[in-house]
Amino acid sequence: QAHTNMHGLRALARHRHSLAHADRIVLRDLVFRGRHGVLAAERELGQRFEVDIVMQTDHEAAAASDHIDDTVSYVGVYDQVRSVVEGPPRALIETVAVEVAREVLSGNARVDEVTVVLRKPQVPINGILAYASVEVSRDREWLESLRRA
Repeated sequence: QAHTNMHGLRALARHRHSLAHADRIVLRDLVFRGRHGVLAAERELGQRFEVDIVMQTDHEAAAASDHIDDTVSYVGVYDQVRSVVEGPPRALIETVAVEVAREVLSGNARVDEVTVVLRKPQVPINGILAYASVEVSRDREWLESLRRA
């Protein structure tokens, strides 16, 4: 019970922090070629994947200094996302999205939370649709729990 209450208090504190500091960096419509999917042909031939990244951070230090070292590098995040999406094939886009979130949080101490939207436009179904997508949000506490496990 005490553990549950502490978890709830931490979540409330994070929520209050996010309302007080709703600063975000957004990278929209990143496009990569990956080899993810359940079907062998998807893994062999590859296909287009589109990614949106929304990072919650605090812009105070960067705004005060106007220096690149006090913010999150767009180039660095782009390269991190690319390494996952263009990396080893996965059956599920859910797996890819969570791996992207882990990579972004691990590589950027200034990012408190990240939301990843991963779109797969070429879905192998007998029908018409623009894309299938997954959205995951992960925070630093989640990353720390992975490290403790």
